[in-house]
Amino acid sequence: ALPRTRTTTGPALRSRSRRRVGGGRGRARHPRRVRVRRAPEPRRRPSALVGTVSDERFGVVAAGFSGDTATARAALVHPDAAVRASALRALARADGLRPDELATATGDPAPEVRRTAAELAARVAGVEVAHMIDDVDVYVAEMAAWALGERTSPADHEIDALVRATTQHEQQLVREAAAAALGAIGDPRGLDAIIAACSDKPAVRRRAVLALAHFDGPRVDEVLRAALEDRDWQVRQNAEDMLNPR
Repeated sequence: ALPRTRTTTGPALRSRSRRRVGGGRGRARHPRRVRVRRAPEPRRRPSALVGTVSDERFGVVAAGFSGDTATARAALVHPDAAVRASALRALARADGLRPDELATATGDPAPEVRRTAAELAARVAGVEVAHMIDDVDVYVAEMAAWALGERTSPADHEIDALVRATTQHEQQLVREAAAAALGAIGDPRGLDAIIAACSDKPAVRRRAVLALAHFDGPRVDEVLRAALEDRDWQVRQNAEDMLNPR
């Protein structure tokens, strides 16, 4: 008779398997997972928050609403650019910003401050901003073009600066803003530059077509009719609205 083969099942088999895997008795041993504990971040006391740049900036903004021009003026020389920009706005809000302070801010090393100064100088004719169209920061240059377009009686050199920027500036954003500014001014000396901008890139063409609203004559009508066939649908729509106002 053949010897009986003993089949092991159940707990015994599982026990043997554990011994083979673990190399010994009892449960199989597995590598322990090392749990890395991060050092708790130090809690900041409320007193530690006092005197931060955010708090100082908030105080400067509040000074503009309360009319505290002394606090706002002192912040014009703050080492943080955001605080200096807020100081300009606070003084303007409190009607205490002097032209000389604004002129100084147009030469600030921080683009944020120069951009704020250009914006606020839109209605201060005594502050020179035409040179800022050539600023190294494109957003400062764009704001300078916008500011010139907001002036009620721009000087000759300011119109010349806008004409040059509309046709020659290397940044599309500035050419677009300058074309819009010439349209807002409506001076005939800017018409040729606006017509030239109607052949620029799509974003500039859209703005230039709208800038023709202040001008009349056969040349303007011809440019608008040509814009009806433009590749860009927004240019076509602007031209349609100009020729057939609702």
